[in-house]
Amino acid sequence: MADIHHPRSVGPSTFLIGGGWDRGAVAAVYGPFVRAAAARAAGRAPRIGCVVLDEGDGAAQFARYEPVLREAGDCAPVPVLVPLGGRFAPAAVLDGVDGLLVCGGLTPAYQEAFAADAAPTVALLAERGIPYAGFSAGAALAARDAVVGGWRADGVAVCPEDAGEDLDEVAVRPGLGLVPFAVDVHAAQWGTLPRLATAVAAGRAGWGVALDENTVIEVAPGEREGEGEGSGVAVTVAGLGRAHTVRRAPDGAGVLVRSYGAGASFPVNG
Repeated sequence: MADIHHPRSVGPSTFLIGGGWDRGAVAAVYGPFVRAAAARAAGRAPRIGCVVLDEGDGAAQFARYEPVLREAGDCAPVPVLVPLGGRFAPAAVLDGVDGLLVCGGLTPAYQEAFAADAAPTVALLAERGIPYAGFSAGAALAARDAVVGGWRADGVAVCPEDAGEDLDEVAVRPGLGLVPFAVDVHAAQWGTLPRLATAVAAGRAGWGVALDENTVIEVAPGEREGEGEGSGVAVTVAGLGRAHTVRRAPDGAGVLVRSYGAGASFPVNG
C-alpha cells in the first residue's frame, strides 16, 4: 500500500453520509454541512462543489444532488465532473467554493481519481476552511485507510456480491485521511458491516464506522500538532439510521461493534 502523508491540522468539520435518498432525511443529513458552508460564505449563498465521477451520465448524477442541497439550505451547487480515469484537481476546484461534496458512484474509481493529490487536497481544505461532505463513495474516501470494495476475504463471502464495487477480495487503499477511521456505507441496506469488521479484524484498518443510509456523522475539528491522534474530536450522529463502530477486541479475539442512533455521539480516541 502506498504511503500518503496526511497533514495534521485543525480544519472545518467533516460530514460523512452513508448513502440513501429519503427526502425525509434531507434536513438532518445535509443541513449541518450546508450551514457550515454558509458560515464560511459569510452572508452570501455558499457555492458547493459537487464532485461526480463521470461515467457518461455525470450531468444527470449532479442533477440528483442539486435539489437535495438546495432543499437543505440556501446554496449554489456547482458540478465538478471528473471523467472516469481522470484526476481531481484540488487547486482549481477549491478556488471559489465554500463546501466540497464528493458524491457516490464506483468507489475504487473515486479513490484513483483522488489518490495522486490527496495530501494537497486535505491541506487546501484545512487552510481555506472548506467543509467536506462525502456521500457513499465520498464517505469511504475520507478515511485514511479506505475500504473501497470487495465481497470476499480469502475467498470466503463476507457481504453480498452486489456490494463488491466490481472487486472480488476486500480492498483497503489509501484515502484522504480526513478521518482516522475506516468507513463503510449502506450498512443495513447492503450488509456491509461484516466487510468492515473483516478489515478491522485483519488489522488493515485501526477501527471503523459503518453507516446506514440516510445517516450522517459529523466529525468535529480537534486534531492538533503534538496531541494524540484524534484528541478532542467528537463524532455526532444524525438522520434516520445508525452508525456502527467497529474496534478490535482488547484481547485481540475478533471485534467489538456498537451502534449509535441520531443524537448520540462518540469519541474518535475512545
